[in-house]
Amino acid sequence: MQQHKTCVAMLLAGGQGSRLGILTRHVAKPAVPYGGKYRIIDFPLSNCANSGIDTVGVLTQYKPMELNSYIGSGAPWDLDISTGGVFVLPPYSKGEEGEWYKGTANAIYQNLAFIEQFNPKYVLILSGDHIYKCDYAEMLAHHIKHEAALTVAVRQVPWEDASRFGLMNTDEDGRIIEFEEKPKNPKSNNASMGVYVFTWEKLRDYLTSDERDPKSQNDFGKNIIPTMLNAGERLVAWNFNGYWKDVGTIESLWDANMDLLSPTPPINLHDRKWRIYARNVGEPPHFASPKGVIQNSLVTEGCEVYGKVVHSVLSADVKVAEGAVVEDAVIMPHAKIGKNAVIRRAIIAENAEIGEGAVIGEETGDIAVVGSNTIVAPGYVLKAGEQLGE
Repeated sequence: MQQHKTCVAMLLAGGQGSRLGILTRHVAKPAVPYGGKYRIIDFPLSNCANSGIDTVGVLTQYKPMELNSYIGSGAPWDLDISTGGVFVLPPYSKGEEGEWYKGTANAIYQNLAFIEQFNPKYVLILSGDHIYKCDYAEMLAHHIKHEAALTVAVRQVPWEDASRFGLMNTDEDGRIIEFEEKPKNPKSNNASMGVYVFTWEKLRDYLTSDERDPKSQNDFGKNIIPTMLNAGERLVAWNFNGYWKDVGTIESLWDANMDLLSPTPPINLHDRKWRIYARNVGEPPHFASPKGVIQNSLVTEGCEVYGKVVHSVLSADVKVAEGAVVEDAVIMPHAKIGKNAVIRRAIIAENAEIGEGAVIGEETGDIAVVGSNTIVAPGYVLKAGEQLGE
């Protein structure tokens, strides 16, 4: 029996995240740990749960296994209901081989039948690699009020950064009159967040016609939005003013973690009214030895600190041995820092082991990275900006 949903969300979580280097060598970008006890995908999933959107399709592709097992039934985000819930949607198989998603629009096109079974009025398109808290219900209400075919979430960025984004130029009523993809001379600083609300009938029609065009790159920004503009459809912008971080690079992922350590963090993870939910395996309480020092840091359950931790984020079950110094660093789950090792301005990925006396990163320069499951030899030196791992 066909269900009727006001809005279904489709979460694009298949990106390889090549700019994250070895951090995404074995996992998809949305599965990368963040903030001690979260993964990036926790944010859009929690936003859906908090916004009253109970049906979410998660489109996976690159290295999906860890992401699939992490999402599971969707219970941590209250998305395990019988009339909706969270659904992991890999690319469809055709014959002996699957057909990979060719672009963001093609990914949704391949799942039109999934959306159809819920017969929604509206479809929310989300990206799986942003850190932010957003009430999608407000955006949906804006879309309905303006009787739009498409509503695009935008945020104002510094003018000097505007040329790095897709920009939505609007008239005085907030209607989008022009879309510019990373222009050299931007006319506005309204950057698209890659969050869209479509009226379902319009989305279905434009995706179907886009798929028939052999010249199309099957991308929302490059193809769907310009085509809808040219056709005279009503496209409107919805302004988002909160914290939003695209954690697509090593530097931005490190920055987003460091943001949590400021005296007044720009994103409040302690807000009981807008919880960020995560799948957490129970760990014992964290422990600091009499010689252990922890200053201005986030330390998650299961950690043992015998050395010194300053201005750093430690995920679950991290061990910092005696004499070790961890400063301005992000340490992901189950990593072990050996005796007298020094970690500065670095990201240490899951299950990595840093040998005794090793030096990872420097006080200045780019972020050094050690990949997951990497064993660093005692005394090894990894300089600023270097990456080590398979």
